[in-house]
Amino acid sequence: MDWQSIALTMAGVIGGGTAVVHGMLMQRLIIRPLEAVFVADGRISAPLQRLVLLLLHFTTLNWLLSGLALIVAAIWFEQNVRLATGLLAGSSFLYAASISLWVMRRPHPSWILMTVAFILIVLGLTPV
Repeated sequence: MDWQSIALTMAGVIGGGTAVVHGMLMQRLIIRPLEAVFVADGRISAPLQRLVLLLLHFTTLNWLLSGLALIVAAIWFEQNVRLATGLLAGSSFLYAASISLWVMRRPHPSWILMTVAFILIVLGLTPV
């Protein structure tokens, strides 16, 4: 395994790990209290409640699948597939880092880890 594959694998592990922690925090801090509000209010229909709660986990699923795709691409696929996977995952991670930095406006693990993952993707896709 060359250093570029290692960089892509590390980016996948960091992005996927960040996604898992993000999902757990999102469930505990946002979704459970929101479910309680939906139950107490009673004006929002059950299908709409389920849709809103699933959409809140969309970014978590996207980052997790992107991380897994980076790991798989680094281990088994050739350069063209790595490039396509890296562009898709990298754009997602860069967007996450940018939004998190804008919202937090201070050092925070979310944007720091996503930035590190993005830099590792760039390094992993750089031609030798």
